[in-house]
Amino acid sequence: MEANLLCFILFTLVGLVLTSFNDYLHNGTSHYHYCVLGAGPAGLQMGFFLSKAKRDYVILERNSGPGSFFNKYPRHRKLISINKIHTGRHNAEFNLRHDWNSLLSDKPDLLFKRASGEFYPPADAFPLYLSAFERELGLKVKYGVDIGRIRSVRSATGRSYVLTDQHAADYSCRYILLVATGLWVPQEVEFAGSHLAEGYESISTNPDDYKDQAVLILGKGNSAFETAQSILGRASRVHMLSSSTVRLAWQTHYVGDLRAVNNEVLDTYQLKSLDGLAEARLEDVVITKQEERGRKRSGVKNPETRDKLFLNLRQFKQNGDEGKGSDDTRDELPDHIDNFSLRKPYDRVIRCLGFRFNFSIFDSSARPPPSENAKGRLPGVTAWYEGKNTPGLFLLGTASHSRDYRSSAGGFVHGFRYTARAVHRVLEYRHHGNTWPSTRLMTTQLMSWILKRVGEASGPYQMFETLGDVILLRGSHCEYVEEFLLQALPRFSSLSGHDVSSQGLIVLVMQYGKSKIDYLGLGRSQTDWTKAWKSNFLHPVLYYYDSLPTEQDMKLRPHGWPLPRPKAIHHMVEDFLTEWDTPLSHIQPLRRFLEHCVHSDLRAFSTENCFRSALTHRKPPLFCQQGYLTR
Repeated sequence: MEANLLCFILFTLVGLVLTSFNDYLHNGTSHYHYCVLGAGPAGLQMGFFLSKAKRDYVILERNSGPGSFFNKYPRHRKLISINKIHTGRHNAEFNLRHDWNSLLSDKPDLLFKRASGEFYPPADAFPLYLSAFERELGLKVKYGVDIGRIRSVRSATGRSYVLTDQHAADYSCRYILLVATGLWVPQEVEFAGSHLAEGYESISTNPDDYKDQAVLILGKGNSAFETAQSILGRASRVHMLSSSTVRLAWQTHYVGDLRAVNNEVLDTYQLKSLDGLAEARLEDVVITKQEERGRKRSGVKNPETRDKLFLNLRQFKQNGDEGKGSDDTRDELPDHIDNFSLRKPYDRVIRCLGFRFNFSIFDSSARPPPSENAKGRLPGVTAWYEGKNTPGLFLLGTASHSRDYRSSAGGFVHGFRYTARAVHRVLEYRHHGNTWPSTRLMTTQLMSWILKRVGEASGPYQMFETLGDVILLRGSHCEYVEEFLLQALPRFSSLSGHDVSSQGLIVLVMQYGKSKIDYLGLGRSQTDWTKAWKSNFLHPVLYYYDSLPTEQDMKLRPHGWPLPRPKAIHHMVEDFLTEWDTPLSHIQPLRRFLEHCVHSDLRAFSTENCFRSALTHRKPPLFCQQGYLTR
């Protein structure tokens, strides 16, 4: 009897332990040093860096696989990110300049070209590539975890973040929360009758559904033009409306502006084939619905016909009509504006205004403020991508784009793969004491190293005016620090762990010219190295400072400049081949500038000349000191 009682007690205890463990899995708290929210390209990219550094981390993803955004968007299933496989070069770093989809890893063959060989690849290829990236690198991803609340708490280390999922399970992040959720909440504008507009996220992608219909598209970004282009051959007319005129990417150098692959409607507009573009503040728009007159008289509703949608503007409304609902008949326009561009009725109005960051999952203790640019669609971040007023919470990927919005490529894979690496380097020094990676060079090697970087480096090339190389001068040698965050330069030492000596520093930046030109005109390029500062296209610029710029210097920098005014500056004249390696136009002017900065002759000398110089000069050239005369 006693034996049976003991067995019963033992099984009961085991059952209680298993039940408690199961409850812990579903309702307990899991602890990690680093939490990455989102398994899109930015989240997986950070996951690789954390995994390589052997950090305690987890990637939390609400869906069942990585890159779920691309399972639906873009709606018409063609990416506009360049996938240029054939460059004629075997230099992997150079080729990343023209591969806008691959992530960074230590596997040279783990590239996007394995998923697609098309120049503008299908959207379905991207989740396939991300799945291979996660699988082959063994990244720690938990799928099906839908975080609904993020809050900050005081901890022994100062401040940490707690994430709560749909099962009320908590995930505690001891050091850092890295938010890489992207932008997926549709951007909307409230106006009278806005509920009558269909959303880009839910419209039909079958062109036949728009046959012989008049369509008004709200917005003039790539999603709007992508939608217009897909229905051009079916719709009777396509009009596009937004508050601003079209910005063309090949003019602004911003890849988020309208790309040529989507701009066929510009042809049909300018060649007067029924389509057109107009400008008005969307907040001033009034859309009203009206049944067709014939149908209204008969009282019979044909299910195959749609109510007509009329567009008006508030300043054209009669004073007494402001209270009318969206189902009222269209107001008559005053006689003096009877030539109103959008006066004819539409069958459909489609909203294509892009996406915004999801602030709703953050409570007040952990919510980063909206940025001052991008109409508040993005969270505000510091120059090192930490949320403003939210220490320990960093933004990655598209969510971090407010820092370089409309000025560089930080909102896109080929840009944020490098800013994610920069954030990881900041964290490595802050929490683990590992300084920003650098290369020690003899000063005589500096020019060759700079030429190598400007000819092949992808990070500063893609993240122009945002990431740059910092060269710390130390007399006979220097420290070369790659891809530092330019806007954080005043905090260089505290973020990187490197000190600036009295010899000063040089910052290498890739940047465009600031002049307004005809980008297809005859005078669009500059080939004279004596006028290199007039270069219009992407070219290297070197800034020399005798001391580290201050925060005040950054605030007072000239308009459009990535950095404050330096002690000396050197533009390398733009190069049609983007190689910057010609002896007279590029190398010789660069050498002279460096000699001015380091106060030494950087020319190369033969053995005989070095020996002769040693006999006739108190101090031989640096090349001889560090070469033939070292012993």
